Amino acid sequence: MIEHHLSVKRTARYYTIGALTDRTKNIWFCLHGFGQLAQYFGRKFTSLSDDQTLIIVPEGLSRLYLDNDYQRIGASWLTREDRECEISDFLAYLNSLYDLILEGHSTDDLHVTLLGFSQGAATACRWLNDSHIRANRLILWAGYFPNGLRELIDPDKLKNVDTHYVYGRQDQYIAQLDNVDRYLYQLQIDAPGLKITPFNGGHQVNPDVLTELVAGS
Repeated sequence: MIEHHLSVKRTARYYTIGALTDRTKNIWFCLHGFGQLAQYFGRKFTSLSDDQTLIIVPEGLSRLYLDNDYQRIGASWLTREDRECEISDFLAYLNSLYDLILEGHSTDDLHVTLLGFSQGAATACRWLNDSHIRANRLILWAGYFPNGLRELIDPDKLKNVDTHYVYGRQDQYIAQLDNVDRYLYQLQIDAPGLKITPFNGGHQVNPDVLTELVAGS
C-alpha cells in the first residue's frame, strides 16, 4: 500500500469568556490536556474574567470515547500516529483562530498569555515556536517533556517571554519520575529564566494557584 495525505476542511470548536473591546488589556489562550473538552476545561479560568480580559479556550480537533460505555468524551491535540500531520493541522487551526480573534486589533497594547495544561503544554510550545503569534507570558502547567523543552521550542523564542512551569507535588505523572529535581533542572537549562511553581495537589489546574501566580507576575 502507498500512503497518501489529503488536506480537508474541518470545523473546530472553541469557547470564549468575555469579549474583545476597547477596554481589553489581557488575552488568554488556554489549551486543555488529553481527554478533556474545552467547555469544562474553561471553567478553571472564570475567576480571571473581568471587563479587561478575554479568555479563549480552543478544543483539540480529535475526539475520543474515554470509557467502555461510550458516555465520556474527550479531545486530543495529537497522538503518535501520523503526528507530523496532526501537528501541522492544529497549528493551522490555532493560527487561524488567533487571526480571527484579533482581526482588526493590534496586539501592541495587549498582554497575551498562552497557557497549556498537560498535553496542551507541549501544544503551546509548538504553537509559540511557529512564530505566528506573540505572547508575553507562557504558562506550562503539569506538562511532561521527556526530551526537554528544546525539542519543542527554540530557547530564543522565550527570551522576552515570562515563562512559568507549574505542577502539583502529588501529580501522578510527575511523581513517577526517577528524579524530579533533575527533571526540573533540565527544564531551567532549556529555558533560562523559567519560574517554577509547585503546589500541593494533583494533575489539575488549581484556580487558586493560578490567581496567585497571576497576582505575583
